[in-house]
Amino acid sequence: MEKPLAKYIDHTLLKPDATQEQIDTVLAQAKQYDFASVCINPYWVPRAAATLRGTNVNVCTVIGFPLGANTTFIKVDEANHAIDDGAKEVDMVMNIGELKGGHDDQVKADIQAVADAAHAKGAVLKVIIEAVLLSDDEKVRACQAAEAAGADFVKTSTGFASGGATVHDVALMRKTVGTRLGVKAAGGIHSYEEAKALIEAGADRLGASAGVTILKEAGVID
Repeated sequence: MEKPLAKYIDHTLLKPDATQEQIDTVLAQAKQYDFASVCINPYWVPRAAATLRGTNVNVCTVIGFPLGANTTFIKVDEANHAIDDGAKEVDMVMNIGELKGGHDDQVKADIQAVADAAHAKGAVLKVIIEAVLLSDDEKVRACQAAEAAGADFVKTSTGFASGGATVHDVALMRKTVGTRLGVKAAGGIHSYEEAKALIEAGADRLGASAGVTILKEAGVID
């Protein structure tokens, strides 16, 4: 591994019924174990930013989540608002239906508008392609559209569809984007063995709610 295991992990809590107490627990864990970021829904971004100020843990949030079917205007506005609230990374869901319909130019334009907004405010953009819904050819086209649009990462999954990250998808995405973009694996990562396999396949970020368990299984923490 090129960096400490914790720095691969976006410590994630995106459940719709997450309470303030549960969010605070995740934030405390992120501070304690120095994860790469905490990934939470936009409502919690101001609280996360205040709690993590002065740490090396970024605030990450989700845009157009989990369906990707909002208008571009809404996605851009959502991203701007979240970044103004303190998010340093935004994970947007691409327009999955337009990709599957062969309208790659529309997919690219949607991503590029959010990328331009994020980069203007110094934030990182990750694009969720929801790989479980795509053929391998569609996964490649999705990654190519994200790269052409100026995204910083491609990401496998929302965690809300019928499947999450797989070694196959991560390897395919890494092959497609080379070293030019980051690859984030997310969805269904519950153990250190799964995390290690995904990193070896090419992931340089993992979205996981089991971050503490992964560190324990790896022997990084007691």
